[in-house]
Amino acid sequence: MFSCSALLSQEGGFGNWIMYFGQNRIHDRWSVHTEIQYRNHDLLPNIEQLLVRTGLYYHLDGNTTLLAGYAYVPSYRLEDSFTDPVTTEHRIFQELQLNNKVGKIAFNHRYRIEERWVSQKTLVRFRYRLLAVIPLSNKTKDAPFLAFYDEVFLAPGARVFDRNRAYGALGYKFSSTASAQLGILNQQLPDRHKWYLQIGLFYNPDLR
Repeated sequence: MFSCSALLSQEGGFGNWIMYFGQNRIHDRWSVHTEIQYRNHDLLPNIEQLLVRTGLYYHLDGNTTLLAGYAYVPSYRLEDSFTDPVTTEHRIFQELQLNNKVGKIAFNHRYRIEERWVSQKTLVRFRYRLLAVIPLSNKTKDAPFLAFYDEVFLAPGARVFDRNRAYGALGYKFSSTASAQLGILNQQLPDRHKWYLQIGLFYNPDLR
């Protein structure tokens, strides 16, 4: 039974990510980003990776933002305990986000560069994500919506393609500052892929 579960997690199967995202406005031009992702090998809790990320946004205008920050990312084998990561990553990143609308559909283009220190290795990675949010109601709160994105990860070196993530979700907007999403993500690596159930909470209060 354990061997089957381990094999399923290594070669495919279904995991889950439980996530929190916050963007807290502290000034007309500045916001603080907070993010925690608890990533599991399986649908039941079995830690695969923890991601803690923070950063500082600079708002150039209503549709263009810059973000720079830091992430701490310990990763675990299926059979390891939560206190024994197999690798520990420290990461700094810089990104540009561009927003636009086509009809009622809101698009977000995110361009990110990551400088990564994974155990004894120094790595660089480039990411591009296209996100589309489709409202299912004209209301500004108590309103359902759909969210879809695709994100490609590229790294310099012999193997340029690092991974691709494709995501679809049903979301609910509780207010102008709070929403939640329940979705499915497929992560495609060069030699395998895996599905994840995702639960995301978003809270963006204005602290000015």
